[in-house]
Amino acid sequence: MTTDPRAVIQDAPMSRFQWGVVATMIGLNALDGFDVLSISFASPGIAQEWGIDRAALGFVLSMELIGMSLGSLFLGGLADRIGRRGTILVCLGLMSVGMLGAATANSIPVLSAWRVLTGLGIGGMLASTNAAVAEAANGRRRSLAVVLMAAGYPVGTIIGGLISAVLLSHFDWRAVFVFGALASAAFIPIVLLFAPESIAFLMHRRPADALERVNRVLGRMRQAPVDALPEPESEKERVRTSALFSSKLARPTVLLTIAYLAHIMTFYFILKWIPKIVTDMGFHPSEAAGVLVWASIGGAAGSLLLGLLTSRLPLLWLTIVAMAVSAALVILFGNEQTTLGQLSTVAALAGFATNAGVVGLYALMAQSFPTGVRASATGVVIGVGRGGSALAPAVAGLLFAAGHSLQTVAILMALGSVVGGITLLGMRGWRQPDEASA
Repeated sequence: MTTDPRAVIQDAPMSRFQWGVVATMIGLNALDGFDVLSISFASPGIAQEWGIDRAALGFVLSMELIGMSLGSLFLGGLADRIGRRGTILVCLGLMSVGMLGAATANSIPVLSAWRVLTGLGIGGMLASTNAAVAEAANGRRRSLAVVLMAAGYPVGTIIGGLISAVLLSHFDWRAVFVFGALASAAFIPIVLLFAPESIAFLMHRRPADALERVNRVLGRMRQAPVDALPEPESEKERVRTSALFSSKLARPTVLLTIAYLAHIMTFYFILKWIPKIVTDMGFHPSEAAGVLVWASIGGAAGSLLLGLLTSRLPLLWLTIVAMAVSAALVILFGNEQTTLGQLSTVAALAGFATNAGVVGLYALMAQSFPTGVRASATGVVIGVGRGGSALAPAVAGLLFAAGHSLQTVAILMALGSVVGGITLLGMRGWRQPDEASA
């Protein structure tokens, strides 16, 4: 009987090479985290130099979220056709060009266009890295690996925030985007060296040299090569993207999309508006970046704690509880903290809960869909979710411009996490598709 390499990966202990792939994807998600929030770090300087109000700034803050939505929807599907690795490299190119272009912008429309382009790359990246991690990990460590990958996002904002604080103390806001462009370009050779195409994808698509490439990856995993690959799936067995809305997969597709859309609005309200809220209280932009760093430190801690708990407690319930706590802490953040210490503490706690909810959703996506549509499914959930969440910074900006207090805006934006948690209750009893048939 021909050995199925996917079964080998599923059952064998994780090798150093596999953890290396996970580490590379963590780094890519960290890059995503910095690139998304680069506009937040730069926003106080942009508002001051160009003299724009909160309403206009809110729309600028939303631009890459629109790009991320389009990137997740279209480039996520590309990852299921040309591969995870190839799509990641395309996305890195888009992000590098978009960040460098943003550094040259001299008006809101031009800056917005470059942020949309950057968002295209970021959106496609997340759909690809989520699938790549799920396919590199074994069955026992899959949820942990996906959660660790997602934890890279706040780590990237921590490192990026610290670097941005230093850059902003010596240069203007454009330096933040230049740094982002250089960091994005630097990851291209890292991916080429340490992240080959996943075995699950090669087994699914069956390129002409599939056996050779599968054995090359198995060798790097310290596993024995196989003499032949199992027979490919028939067209009837092959899962198509349209299956996401079939009776078999419509439930997780719809519920995870709604939950992600609702919760991510709360998440991006916190991350996008912290620097401007803090500077409006009279603090320096570099100090505002420091508060956002504390929110990211909390986010990283929340991600890691949720990852450790996944081996002991049900992932679904962990995610629902995280969303409930997220709503409470975002409301607390809106209670007009007056000192930098208070702002940093509450921001860290809010970041802890909101980010734990996000990474829980990523892990649920990874375990709910088969290989053939995993990147597409992740792309649809994230694409629709982030497309809707693009409203979050803009809506908050309009509410502020209309004269509503921070407390009122925080309460309204916290409702997203409430809706997300309630929606996930519908996932109770769901049985994931058999991975072996993917």
